[in-house]
Amino acid sequence: MKGEAGPAAADRSSVTSGTAAASARAGRVDPLAAAREICLHQLAARPRSRAELAAVLSRRGVEEEIAGLVLDRLAEVGLVDDEAFAVAFVSSARAGRGLGRRALAVELRRRGVQPEVSEEALAAVGTEDEEATARSLVARRLRVMEGLPAPVQARRLAALLTRKGYPLDLVRRVVEEAVEAVVEEEAEEADSDVDSLDRGVQRRPRSRWQS
Repeated sequence: MKGEAGPAAADRSSVTSGTAAASARAGRVDPLAAAREICLHQLAARPRSRAELAAVLSRRGVEEEIAGLVLDRLAEVGLVDDEAFAVAFVSSARAGRGLGRRALAVELRRRGVQPEVSEEALAAVGTEDEEATARSLVARRLRVMEGLPAPVQARRLAALLTRKGYPLDLVRRVVEEAVEAVVEEEAEEADSDVDSLDRGVQRRPRSRWQS
């Protein structure tokens, strides 16, 4: 019995020692390095604001003091820069999603960007720029609305631009002008078809059976 107890005890001792060693190694993990790795992994996926990174660190259980130190260091080396983030986000969201100024401001606020930083980034979007983006959105959407009644087109286009954050006066003007242009174009095409039909009838040779 003693011979059997010895190896068993040794095995248990070995397992215990291994667990203790692993725990010790885990306890020696640098929390700053761990938090930095989390941030770098997040930034590799896409640009993020300081507030977004802070929220991720909080969810991962990183202490607030450690998070602040890491974010400050990343800001020092230029990897965290809310001003640059806001400018890039505005440019990307306008080009890719066609967002108006109001929607852009909402998105930046949701990402934790400070109002003064957002305002500076949005200052680059002039009234003419916003109108040009709205007209481009309307033109693209009209291509898939062919055949729909004009009032239906107008309602859907207005809803689209409103969701994208454009002011109501701009929405009204851009939609009315775009739909009116389509109606006029369709009317001209219809008149042209009728004229062509009339000319074809007039040029048709008279049958010898006709008096």
